[in-house]
Amino acid sequence: MNRLTETEHAAWIGYRRMRLLLDLQIQRDLMRASGLSEPDFDVLSNLSEATGQRMRLTELAAHLRWSKSRLSHHIGRMEGRGLVSRQEVAHDGRGAAIVLTSRGVRSIEAATPGHVASVRRHFTDLLTEDELRILAQVSHTVLSRLE
Repeated sequence: MNRLTETEHAAWIGYRRMRLLLDLQIQRDLMRASGLSEPDFDVLSNLSEATGQRMRLTELAAHLRWSKSRLSHHIGRMEGRGLVSRQEVAHDGRGAAIVLTSRGVRSIEAATPGHVASVRRHFTDLLTEDELRILAQVSHTVLSRLE
């Protein structure tokens, strides 16, 4: 069969539209409340959760599913704003570690409550506990196949 069923079509189109509008709204809220872009938040939140608040550029790029070039350019802009720094790895000349600065820590800590509130307001508060559980199961199923 070369066509989606009516239910498949409704689910697919609904998912794509929801993802588009939800991403745009949460990005707008994040920028308005904190001055951080979504890519800024992604980098800062990953670094804040990493051991020593640092990651190798290659490791961070792989985790974010970004090219090393894209991440390197973005890190350069974030360095200019004092959010992160690059530090050579003393025992290994293969590359730099990206390190969260104290300003980066303050920025992610200030942005997180508003970001969580936006996610709740526009997404999780609209769903029941059962719907959230089902969504988590669906996400797990799809992600385990893709990863």
